[in-house]
Amino acid sequence: MAAENPNFQNTDPPTVLVHRFPTFDFPPGNRLSTHFHLLDPITSPPTSPVLLHSIRALLCVGPVPVTPETLNRLPSLQIIVGSSAGVDHIDLTECRRRNIAVTNAGSAFSEDAADYAVALLFGVLRRLPAGDRYVRDGFWPVNGDFPLGFKLGAKRVGILGLGSIGSEVAKRLAAFGCSIAYFSRKKKTSVLFPYYENAIDLAANSDILIVCCALNDETRHIVNKDVMVALGKEGVIINVGRGPLVDEKQLVEFLVRGELGGAGLDVFENEPNVPKELLERDNVVLSPHCSVATPESFEALQDVIIANLKAFFSNKPLLSPVQKD
Repeated sequence: MAAENPNFQNTDPPTVLVHRFPTFDFPPGNRLSTHFHLLDPITSPPTSPVLLHSIRALLCVGPVPVTPETLNRLPSLQIIVGSSAGVDHIDLTECRRRNIAVTNAGSAFSEDAADYAVALLFGVLRRLPAGDRYVRDGFWPVNGDFPLGFKLGAKRVGILGLGSIGSEVAKRLAAFGCSIAYFSRKKKTSVLFPYYENAIDLAANSDILIVCCALNDETRHIVNKDVMVALGKEGVIINVGRGPLVDEKQLVEFLVRGELGGAGLDVFENEPNVPKELLERDNVVLSPHCSVATPESFEALQDVIIANLKAFFSNKPLLSPVQKD
């Protein structure tokens, strides 16, 4: 719910401050500027401190940090509208203390991220990238048949984080005949899938672990050595959440020692740097943090951002508020 503001007077259009890295920009066909006056310090003249003091809405594009120092420059700020599903780059504790509402991308990215998670899983199990290289490099006529991959159907899939993305992953893999189980912060009473109270137990009862939960202090390195041991030497890890959800150093060691069956990774701990050991392995599929990036998802994202900002400036319920506790 947008903060109450009895002194609010309509402006045409409302001003929204853009907060982004220089390398992050709006997708083509940006529609936000038709509804709001976007004040972008990167493309506009320096913004005066007086104007900054009056800013009530901040549009956070990409993973640019929102720190207490950022908030100190914006004493009138009442809402941060995020453009990503994750909000680990925003200081939610400080926002709660200052009574600043925070929104995220909601379900705008969920279907595309889920599709990508399944694609990474297929890539690992059926060794698609390695098979592609086998053909392109001319090994097929020389060495003969390519080594066998593995069937997806009937696999036991554990999902870490049965939120919007995780639910879409479950829907897709259930259609392939996989058995689904999950671990989330809370058990979902409306979900019939088996629930495990911790990641280790989930891994011990899974062939595949798909990581799509939010990154916070509790979930950092949630996929650790103990989880990998529980998953076993044939186990596969897919990560479309955030890199630090997986202990990358341990993951590399397990893969190099043959103590995991494979991994499909769209995210990494120190992006864009990827451990060289991962580059050398045919049972690992790598992707440059683009699981959510499609023209369709960016259109849906703009819908969510516009809806949240319109709701805020009209004192109506927000579309995708983030719980800050």
